[in-house]
Amino acid sequence: MLKTSPLLMVRADASAAIGSGHVMRCLALAKAWQNCGGNVLWLSAENIAALEERIRREGVDLRKIDSTPGTASDAEQTASAALRAGAVWVVVDGYRFVPEYIRSLKTVGLRVLLLDDDGRFDFYAADVILNQNICATADWYARREASTQLLLGSEYALLRPEFRAEPQNREAAAVARKLLITMGGSDPENVAGRVMRALSTLEEDLEAKVVAGSGNVRADELQSIADKSRMRFEIVRSPENMVPLMKWADVAISGAGSTCWELAYMGLPAIVIALSADQQKIAEGLAQREIAVSLGWHATLSEERIVHELQSLLRDHPRRLGMSERGRKLVDGRGAERVVEFLRNSL
Repeated sequence: MLKTSPLLMVRADASAAIGSGHVMRCLALAKAWQNCGGNVLWLSAENIAALEERIRREGVDLRKIDSTPGTASDAEQTASAALRAGAVWVVVDGYRFVPEYIRSLKTVGLRVLLLDDDGRFDFYAADVILNQNICATADWYARREASTQLLLGSEYALLRPEFRAEPQNREAAAVARKLLITMGGSDPENVAGRVMRALSTLEEDLEAKVVAGSGNVRADELQSIADKSRMRFEIVRSPENMVPLMKWADVAISGAGSTCWELAYMGLPAIVIALSADQQKIAEGLAQREIAVSLGWHATLSEERIVHELQSLLRDHPRRLGMSERGRKLVDGRGAERVVEFLRNSL
């Protein structure tokens, strides 16, 4: 019989190198679990101070483990903590958690939900695989346990409560002048800086807000670019709530990670850039559905291309309106609720 307050355990990390996406989408799932009356225990081997503070403010029991992420020692500590706490599910999110890691958790009798983005492993042993990306297919997970179940696609996109609290409506500005630039929690390649330098050549009357996430170590450098530019840039450091920024903007220039599903839900037309290998298929899929414009891989991106695509989108009101409508249809905001319902019904 299901406990009154079943415990979900999350194993996910964040850092300047790996960004904050794994943590932020797991936080969305954790909040949905809490909203159904459950408790959450979170283990991390490395994290960003601001994210740790937020996790704790959300009423989650956050504990640190002393192991290199993804190692046998990590798996042993995670399994031990889950068994002691009586976790009914263990959520694992991160590319360092290889098949052997998942098998270690399964061997001691734990139920495991693995968040994945690109089907990169040669075998999948988790009880459930969650891939919220529009390009995900069952073929990616053909090599899995016979009992492994799949939750694939944008209907399972994990949005935090602040997004669900926002009605899905937007008036597409006839003349777009307000830009949101966001490249994730850390942006280790400083793609935001490259975008800012490209936009500094424009003569249009534009205003841009540039997000420097909690793991971004180049916020001062971004501010220096802003100070020297004739374009109006505002550097927004470590915003806890992205909703007001997305409501304010007419167009976003964004990394092609989890932020894409937030932009789609908010109906904000976007130009996306693949910041990691797994994001390339996301960017392609969004472009194919005409929900976003894809600039492709960040390392081969030219400033001329950034300017050309932005100017084209700013001037095309019907196109932006269509992108907004298609984005809202793609993501309805109930993904986290669907995942929690599935997990609870599977106990």
